[in-house]
Amino acid sequence: MNSEKCIEMGSPLPLGSKITDTGVNFSIFSRNATSVELCIFENKKDDEPSKVYILDPKVNKTGDVWNIHIKDLSKGTLYLYRIDGPWDPANGNLFNKKNFLLDPYAKALTDGFKWDLTGHGIMPKCIVICDNEFDWEGDKPLNIPLRNSIIYETHVAGLTKNPNGNFKYPGTYLGVLELIPYFKELGITTLEFLPVQEFDSFEGNRKNPKNGDLLENYWGYSTVAFFAPKGLYAHNRDLGAQVNEFKFMVKELHKNGLEVVMDVVYNHTGEGNENGPLFSFKGIENSVYYMLERDKSYYKNYSGCGNTFNCNNPIVSDFIINSLRYWVTEMHVDGFRFDLASILAREENGDLNDYAILIRRIAEDPILRATKLIAEPWDAAGAHQTGNFSGTRWAEWNDRYRDDIRQFWRGDSSYFKRAATRIAGSSDVFSHSRKKPFHSINFITAHDGFTLMDLVSYSKKNNIENGEENRDGSNNNLSHNHGIEGPTLDPDINKIRIKQVKNQLATLMLSQGTPMILGGDEIGRTKRGNNNTYCQNNELSWYDWANKNDELLRFAQLIINFRKRHDAFKRPEFYTGLDISMNKLADITWCTYTGHEMNWNEEHKCIAFMLDGSRKEIAAENDDNDFYIMLNSTSTKMEFKFRPAPEGKKWVLKIDTAQNSPYDIYPKGEYKELSSQSNYMVDLKSLVLLESVKI
Repeated sequence: MNSEKCIEMGSPLPLGSKITDTGVNFSIFSRNATSVELCIFENKKDDEPSKVYILDPKVNKTGDVWNIHIKDLSKGTLYLYRIDGPWDPANGNLFNKKNFLLDPYAKALTDGFKWDLTGHGIMPKCIVICDNEFDWEGDKPLNIPLRNSIIYETHVAGLTKNPNGNFKYPGTYLGVLELIPYFKELGITTLEFLPVQEFDSFEGNRKNPKNGDLLENYWGYSTVAFFAPKGLYAHNRDLGAQVNEFKFMVKELHKNGLEVVMDVVYNHTGEGNENGPLFSFKGIENSVYYMLERDKSYYKNYSGCGNTFNCNNPIVSDFIINSLRYWVTEMHVDGFRFDLASILAREENGDLNDYAILIRRIAEDPILRATKLIAEPWDAAGAHQTGNFSGTRWAEWNDRYRDDIRQFWRGDSSYFKRAATRIAGSSDVFSHSRKKPFHSINFITAHDGFTLMDLVSYSKKNNIENGEENRDGSNNNLSHNHGIEGPTLDPDINKIRIKQVKNQLATLMLSQGTPMILGGDEIGRTKRGNNNTYCQNNELSWYDWANKNDELLRFAQLIINFRKRHDAFKRPEFYTGLDISMNKLADITWCTYTGHEMNWNEEHKCIAFMLDGSRKEIAAENDDNDFYIMLNSTSTKMEFKFRPAPEGKKWVLKIDTAQNSPYDIYPKGEYKELSSQSNYMVDLKSLVLLESVKI
């Protein structure tokens, strides 16, 4: 090993590594360190550095920032740090000169092998990246308004990793691009990717009890490098190639009108609790980066994952803002979905603050002003802020929508009123905070939980393969198997299951708010009842393209594109004077199946509503048709009576989920004439939509 003392002065900003005209500048924050060593490696699997540069605090330190400039280094240089200082866990200090440490600002890590972050094996190395070599060809984030967005939540690798899909670049950023024609035909506008910031895929040692396979961190909610795209998702395994490959994916998606939203995990890191590995933040400045208990040997755990990032400390707040800016300015992403976002609102003592500085900084940051901001407005320690997440810049996952729509279609009593409120945009949740309908991210299923097909096929979770004796995952699934648990050859059960999937897809697309579908629901994807596949990097999680349900796919394509054509379902404002205790409003009329105005004090399992889309203040940008929607969640057929169509128009049938394909939903310009303009028989567990057309 070549060790030398370097006295060349570096620059404290920017933090991280940056290529200069003559070499590379390195900069890292550490307040209580007594010494810092920069270690340079020749190869990604080397255990020992080829050179060590010892930073002189008299020369290579500005305030709390250690910095050094080294000539003749260039793109692709591999490096780590070793930092010494007090080892005093009771006071939050975990310095140890023996530990190699990742640079928090590293823009790429070596990958493609099993990491060892315990300090006793092969660690990934940070890679020096050149920011200015990619040709964006004028690309910029698309900034599609939320009101016009249809979000598709998916996993970069899981989309194309199944061998039966016959993809050229399976499981990679390039593989995503092979599906561009599919996404465009489906009609979605926005891909929301599960975490792509670098994480350790093999952080655990648990095995699948059924086959003995090692269980992986598949979802990626355990970030270790917040500026670095996941290396294993790149087809090109050259050092740092994942950066340009990610950029190429974004650019090509943008060319085809598709946005990229990243699921980001700033609430905790992969270093875990006091028993977890020490490979970055802990060894750099533990008491700054993490929330610690009074005995600072232990970590506050609002994330449920062992530690909690100290988000509203000024140093950590700057770090998060810098990371978000990097992904927008250098990687051109269109937005972020913040995992357990309530933690971002916790002060350093753990108290919730609706006006926490980080929340405000993200919302008001001049670089991020046009960027989509979506909060998962809760955390693992009891915070639940749905409808109250600070400010009108933030959209929010609406778990109330998920639960109430599930229970309505399951046929639970008394949920018709809640379902109506959700379909109308959840004004009871969002209007008091001056938010709009589109601030509600409506979803029925997401990565965490059942797929839509499993929701109608399983009454209980089936997580045995996760190796936790079926204890993991939610027990409150609000699901129903319709008579038999799991797959069946019974044609009647399969028919109602398909119908129930259509019902919920249609409800989602006909509701006010911003719809998000779980990727694969449109093809009937199943995870065999596993509602927590975070550790299943296998066929259980991957999309099964060889067995996709073409009937569901056709329905999904048509209902998504139906929504896109009709502004009546994308209102920028809540219904006029919406109050669930009122019956008839200027823009929506709620009815019973008898055609009478709804009495909300009575119990119903059927609801109907008429939308007036004829005026610009109602339909937003353009005049729209009128619609009459009937929902029957009972187990019997119901004859619905309905109001006459507006003068000079008649009702025609556009959707009836009880009908066999292709008569379940009609394409643009097509419809079915009705035999009656006053009544229609709605099958059990079915949704019907009528549209007004000129006579």
